[in-house]
Amino acid sequence: MSTTNRTDGTLSLFVTGTDTEIGKTFVSSALLRGFAREGLQAAALKPIAAGAFEVDGVLHNEDADQLDAASNVLLPPAMRTPYLLREPVAPHIAAALENVTFDLAHIVDCHRQALKRADVVVVEGVGGFRVPLTATQDTADLAVALKLPVVLVVGMRLGCINHALLTAEAIAARGLTLAGWVANRIDPDMTFPDENVASIRAHLAQAYDAPLLGIVPHMSPISPDLAAGQLDIRRLLHTLRRSRVAQH
Repeated sequence: MSTTNRTDGTLSLFVTGTDTEIGKTFVSSALLRGFAREGLQAAALKPIAAGAFEVDGVLHNEDADQLDAASNVLLPPAMRTPYLLREPVAPHIAAALENVTFDLAHIVDCHRQALKRADVVVVEGVGGFRVPLTATQDTADLAVALKLPVVLVVGMRLGCINHALLTAEAIAARGLTLAGWVANRIDPDMTFPDENVASIRAHLAQAYDAPLLGIVPHMSPISPDLAAGQLDIRRLLHTLRRSRVAQH
């Protein structure tokens, strides 16, 4: 496909979560599949990934590989994941072990290049919204540097209401738009899940006008294609287009 400059028309969003291991990659993959079903060329960025393994002399990351599998536009690995670290620990710790310094400007440039190659670019953060990257910057600073609307993945388990509201508050405090949230049923034995969803839904709608984009049931094994069917992709696209127009 053509890689002529399409930056002004490309949609993009930043996916964050209430914590680590709550299904950001799974939901990001479902979003990619959903966008593809809408006839869009969808690409993924995982700017920072900690936890790499070697295959035939090439470093891989499980999350990045999952995102590639769900995309219908593949980016060069160095563009998709400009910072791929070996140790599966907090990124600032992994970076220190490898004497790496994160440069947000470089990530922004990779994102700019990705926008030329797709109709929509899904950027998945690392860990939660306030995970440190350097002594002075965290993933919130990355979202701000990219100037993207945010989709929040809420891992449905005990404590999720507090985590969801705190994260939404942090997103708003940085001047970012909360485009919506996804309830991901990571704990199949959670008690009163519907009541928890209803509580979060009411709070986020009232405070931030952020809609519930879908409830992803617990899946084993996970299926981004099935999960995509649970998400209101068209509503999200409408919000992203409206956000893009507002920025311009």
